[in-house]
Amino acid sequence: MADDSGDERESERRAGRALRRSVPRTSQGTWEPPPHRPDPVALLDAQNATRLPDLVPVRWGRMLESPFAFLRGSAALMAADLAGTPVTGVMVQVCGDAHLSNFGVFASPERNLLFDVNDFDETTTGPWEWDLKRLATSAVVAARVAGLSPQEQSDAGRSAASSYRTRLEEYAALGVLDTWYAKVDADAALGAIGTKSATPAKRTIARARRATSESSLPKLTELTAQGQRRIVDHPPVVSHVGVDAHDSVLRQLLHRYRSSLEDERRVLLDRFDVVDFALKVVGVGSVGTRCFIALLVSDLGDPLFLQVKEAEPSVLAAALAPAPAPSAARRTSQGRRVVEGQRLMQAASDIFLGWVDSDGVDYYVRQLRDMKGTVDISALTGAGFVEYARLCGWALARAHARSGTAARVAGYAGTSGTLDEAITRFALAYADQTERDHALLTEAVHSGRIKASTGV
Repeated sequence: MADDSGDERESERRAGRALRRSVPRTSQGTWEPPPHRPDPVALLDAQNATRLPDLVPVRWGRMLESPFAFLRGSAALMAADLAGTPVTGVMVQVCGDAHLSNFGVFASPERNLLFDVNDFDETTTGPWEWDLKRLATSAVVAARVAGLSPQEQSDAGRSAASSYRTRLEEYAALGVLDTWYAKVDADAALGAIGTKSATPAKRTIARARRATSESSLPKLTELTAQGQRRIVDHPPVVSHVGVDAHDSVLRQLLHRYRSSLEDERRVLLDRFDVVDFALKVVGVGSVGTRCFIALLVSDLGDPLFLQVKEAEPSVLAAALAPAPAPSAARRTSQGRRVVEGQRLMQAASDIFLGWVDSDGVDYYVRQLRDMKGTVDISALTGAGFVEYARLCGWALARAHARSGTAARVAGYAGTSGTLDEAITRFALAYADQTERDHALLTEAVHSGRIKASTGV
């Protein structure tokens, strides 16, 4: 039988190039706030209605730290803004929150270190442009916070966009299985970023290799007078307040979560018993959502830390065209959405990754610490910063390519720098917007409209 895969790819490329007529690549550089843009602080505050009230000031405090911290915590705001920007209509599985700090290294089930997207709370099917614009914008904003020059700021955003485009072109030339098996391992990541950012990356990789449940045991727990291990309280970041009273409910939740795992992993999980639970504050945008850490111990005494994190609807859902309301019987599990999106985008996923629903609240479960690490972007030099943005663009292209639309997006993006320059213009303009919005939050805190807890 003749191999017509090349013809199909070329057909997809032509379809992508045809999209330029209705959505010129230069139009991707446009950002102007609409006349009736919602109050950014009010829009973000609306998210707090379903969050733990005592932790809301912590969220505001973390967002207050810098414009980059604000960007990290305001995915819902940027999604609302992106809804008014040009898109080609080519949909992929998107991260939904593709900023620089949501990439990092982690271990595959074979214990190999990979570099990839590592946060999927907002994942859904959406426009590829939204992820790329958020990534490029985050590079510009973070570069400004780091005190880099205007040229380095532009270079960082352009590097992310250019890397995404050129790597996507490479994936578009591969077969389906080759694309699926593609990965960015730690050695390839070091090779891609060069010498300028090698030292911080090497430190991250070294820390990740040491970051296991066993190595975390003495840091996260203590022995009680009865000789039992208990998670150490560090309020408000880690606390047992309100958790101990719900111990049996949480145990049932973990028991039911096992049904989302593959059979052989259920056998593995069944060798562990739950010892303790605690409430844990994580991230910036997620602060206030319900998140627990569980300490389990095996029949041989091996520790295992699991994170049980609430999954709310993706912030992109409201920005995308509304779908018909599902019936109660067909209700979408947000935990399942996160897990399935992660499995689709990542080259390899945590063996304990799963989901569970409880009393109308959805959760996903994963290991808390399992050879994971994120590069400290504040430690990067100007050239190193640009190299790291390029690496993140590569990882995002690989993740998007798994959706099967690489050839069409590559056809639209082309081989020139036209799209790169457009995305850079957008990133610079939206970085200005982020600084203005961060100033509004600062004003809201100083006026007493918003209460923020700093230093936690």
